[in-house]
Amino acid sequence: MEKRRELLAALAASAAMALLALPVAARAAQPTIEIVALPHWPVQNALKPVRDFLGTLGASVKVVELDAESPAGEKRLSAAGLKGHVPILLLINGSDRFKRVDGTAVEFKDFPAKADNPLGLNGSWTVADFEAAVNAALGTKK
Repeated sequence: MEKRRELLAALAASAAMALLALPVAARAAQPTIEIVALPHWPVQNALKPVRDFLGTLGASVKVVELDAESPAGEKRLSAAGLKGHVPILLLINGSDRFKRVDGTAVEFKDFPAKADNPLGLNGSWTVADFEAAVNAALGTKK
């Protein structure tokens, strides 16, 4: 009888651990990061910190890059509801929007804020915003 209780207790503990592990398994899904960007040097320069950050994540994210001037890039921009001269579009699991902790929203479109780009196409986002959004998609906080 005692062994039966021990076995039931062990099974109950295993079941509880499995339930606790569910959120971890759910957040282990690999986010897809899409970088749709013009191939010009100011854009590529602005994307360097984004790529450097993504490089630190290894295989935990899937990164897809498209030239915004290519047919595939133009099609992706159009699918996101954009047309015209869009230097940068970053998508995390298909979305370019992210809500900061303070409740304000940003779109990962155009250059990062205060990027000192020659065209003045500064967006509302920062590289820190992008990192926070990717970490949220990964289920981690930093």
